[in-house]
Amino acid sequence: MRTQGTHSTYSISIIIPVLNEEQIINRTLGSIFDLPYDGEVEVIVVDGSPHGETLSAIGNNEVLKIVSKKGRGHQMNQGAVNAGGDILLFLHADTELPKNALTVISSVLRKADFVGGAFDLGIKSDRPIFRLIEMAASLRSRRTMAPYGDQAIFIRKEYFHSIGEFKEIQLMEDVELMRRIKKTGDKIFIIPEKVRTSPRRWEKEGVIYCTLRNWVLITLYSMGIPAEKLLKFYK
Repeated sequence: MRTQGTHSTYSISIIIPVLNEEQIINRTLGSIFDLPYDGEVEVIVVDGSPHGETLSAIGNNEVLKIVSKKGRGHQMNQGAVNAGGDILLFLHADTELPKNALTVISSVLRKADFVGGAFDLGIKSDRPIFRLIEMAASLRSRRTMAPYGDQAIFIRKEYFHSIGEFKEIQLMEDVELMRRIKKTGDKIFIIPEKVRTSPRRWEKEGVIYCTLRNWVLITLYSMGIPAEKLLKFYK
């Protein structure tokens, strides 16, 4: 865990679940360690491959490396069990945090009425259609209070463990957690600053198809269809 000062209230553990991310992991880690923050920051990478290929590619010795059973929910839970920070920040390997991310998170959680939150979605592409996707994601997050994992979800560690952590399902583990929080009456905060996530999954599958597929899946999940049954459509 690195320390840049002693003035911040919270220490933050950044947990990154990975699988076959050898090509991008060091760039992601570099952007994290460049973030300004007065408090302690811990970075935990949890590899879902038993061989730990992504972990082997990491050049920074300050990173805590964990090999885990495959499954994003399980991997993030494993990271949380090993985390020493007051706040858990769950970050996808292809997502870049805004420069003031850690300071803003700490400021938000100094307010006792918020247990966690996420950022607005930004996509690293100049294509105009992605601006529409970003706008739709922003509206959806504020309406449902159930942001997706690529919006860099953060949460108080004690609260995360008390509410039961991520459900270890193959899909919608992020949405399921946020809906559980909402049902308890607790509040999250959507930070207006944007993360910048890779457009790779949209570009691989087709922007229109990927977007519509995701909307259909979240609608079906909202109607009560189990995530396990929706997984075959996601793949």
